[in-house]
Amino acid sequence: MALLELKEVRKIYRQGKIEVPALRGIDLTVEKGEFTTVFGPSGSGKTTLLNLIGCLDKASSGEIVFDGRELTGLDKKELAVLRRYHIGFIFQSYNLIPVLTAYENVEFAIRLVDKFDKGEIRERVLKILVDVGLEGMENRRPNELSGGQKQRVAIARALIKEPALVLADEPTANLDSKTSEEVLEIMVKMNQELGTTFIFSTHDPQVMDYARRMLEIRDGLISQDQRREVEDVSH
Repeated sequence: MALLELKEVRKIYRQGKIEVPALRGIDLTVEKGEFTTVFGPSGSGKTTLLNLIGCLDKASSGEIVFDGRELTGLDKKELAVLRRYHIGFIFQSYNLIPVLTAYENVEFAIRLVDKFDKGEIRERVLKILVDVGLEGMENRRPNELSGGQKQRVAIARALIKEPALVLADEPTANLDSKTSEEVLEIMVKMNQELGTTFIFSTHDPQVMDYARRMLEIRDGLISQDQRREVEDVSH
């Protein structure tokens, strides 16, 4: 079943009288539970595509349907609500709140959705911190964590509200290869156990190795769409 459909999606940025096309007519369907990477050279449109899918930006033309809901006509407030409840984000720079502990960073995300009482929130936060390998580190602030540990907090924060979709923009860019593998294994586990759909933007061959679908973008268009069996990327 399709979670996401893009039909002839274009994005044009304007600099004065100059038009700069970032996406030139993207057609894409993403099924629920996919583990997909988007790759291509710098300036190809990867980040723009993720921003449109994540409701951080609006297309210049075309149609985007998320879980049966057409996004084109939604205003900023409606898009913000959709992001809050249904989409998780993982960034290469982690984007953690420095004055909050690991527990509080994750707790902040689940409080925004206003679905659980205080006891349920604590139980869920502690469980997901264990799931991502951070048991015993709940009270550490970001400056007391390694890069890999910060990214684990970011993963927990993205997944705590049980979103339908997680968008990961270069999530391993600041990690060494061993830590990258550990972080990717966590995301594969969550994908398999929770059925969460993951879309990565990346230059990292290690991330591509885990993908079951690889989309190459060049000059604002999808130039390659390759699928692989799960067994091909098992570790």
